[in-house]
Amino acid sequence: MKINIGLNDLKYRYDVYQMFNLYFPLDELKFNEEEDLDFEVTIKEEVITFKKGDFTFEEKIEENLKDSLKKCIFKSLKEITKDEYPWGTLVGIRPSKIALKGLEEGKSEEEIIKSFKDKHLASREKAELCIEVAKFEKNFIKPKKGKIAIYVGMAFCPTRCLYCSFASNPIGGNKKLVTPYLEALTFEIKAIKDYIDKKGLEIESVYFGGGTPTAVSNEEFQSLMVSINDAFVKNRNLDEFTVECGRPDSITREKLLTMKEFNVTRISINPQTMNDDTLKLIGRNHTAEDAVEKFNLARELGFDDINMDMIIGLPGEGLKEAKKTAEEIKKLNPDSLTVHGLSLKRGSRLYENFILKKGLGIKSQEEIAKMYEESKKLAKDLGLKPYYMYRQKNMVGNMENLGYSKEGKECLYNMQMIEDKQTIIALGADAVSKVVFLEENRLERFPNVKDVREYVNRIEEMVEGKIKLLDTLYK
Repeated sequence: MKINIGLNDLKYRYDVYQMFNLYFPLDELKFNEEEDLDFEVTIKEEVITFKKGDFTFEEKIEENLKDSLKKCIFKSLKEITKDEYPWGTLVGIRPSKIALKGLEEGKSEEEIIKSFKDKHLASREKAELCIEVAKFEKNFIKPKKGKIAIYVGMAFCPTRCLYCSFASNPIGGNKKLVTPYLEALTFEIKAIKDYIDKKGLEIESVYFGGGTPTAVSNEEFQSLMVSINDAFVKNRNLDEFTVECGRPDSITREKLLTMKEFNVTRISINPQTMNDDTLKLIGRNHTAEDAVEKFNLARELGFDDINMDMIIGLPGEGLKEAKKTAEEIKKLNPDSLTVHGLSLKRGSRLYENFILKKGLGIKSQEEIAKMYEESKKLAKDLGLKPYYMYRQKNMVGNMENLGYSKEGKECLYNMQMIEDKQTIIALGADAVSKVVFLEENRLERFPNVKDVREYVNRIEEMVEGKIKLLDTLYK
């Protein structure tokens, strides 16, 4: 459905769009295109006025006009729709940073909670969550210029999930690209290894993700693991080595044994849901039982730090399905749990299906909130505590992605990635390196190209560009 919004000052169009998009995420939002307006927002010298039919609401402009504008629209739409969005007007992806900054400035927890409420209309529960995560991360994040993390990305998956917008090419239709990609990635690994050794940098953690690292054959996986081990793991005092196995249908005993051989400390086995109908709908060629089987196999082989993921808001899923997923994951007793809210990314097939109304609907805000409560209950039953958090745009229910873990099983890489206090050198197609200048409190990014063919053809250019940026920090 198209919604036409009257706005007298289009300079603030993006801020207005953000608030309407919270309440109408699947609708087409237009500005000043028709005489018959659905909503009207008027900004004057001292007041902002919101109108819809007979409904009128005014908000006095305070010190920050944009904050006042967002609050006016948010309050109005909340009254009209009766939907509760506990994050209020916050759309930033790292809200725990607000809490961390407050703690570092010596503010009390109540002062921080009040700030969340007054400035952003966020609930006490979300403010307290931010404070809990911030206090936790503060104990782990110890910035040091010469200490870095390594990310290695696999650009292939067994199949492409309906909701995915990452560089994850279905391996079945791209077999001819696998060998050239692995050769280019190995070249990049060797070049960055030489650079790290030359500069005397210390590697804290290595994260092998994607895509699906285990999508390739046993032999290809082992060959790449040899390269990663020789470059970044062997003879280094790593705190953590994670492999995001991901899809159960790509995990084999041989690959798990390879990971044990090269001292992988943490793995992820991610069903996303334990409902077979949903798995089929979103394009996954495995069952819930496959996830159970591979999890138990990993335990049998000695893996004592296993993460599992679940996604809230998948198409066709409601509270009943969320409860089933929680019940099945609880039986397995993973060491950590990552709860994602479904993000309607414009690059995914899922977004297109939602927009084109092909029978896929979003559950009510009330039901989505109850589904999140099930994930919180699951984490509590497993003895897991929240340790990192981030948010995405266009998330169903405007909620958050939250990582829980048992004590001592927290993922250092995840925390460093979110807090932006450590340089992360990222390798592979679509991998984005972050170079952190601690003394200047800023960072610069260097993205590798997303397309696999382009990555292969331009690998030397990617390496040179990355090293050039790194040299501005490590002179």
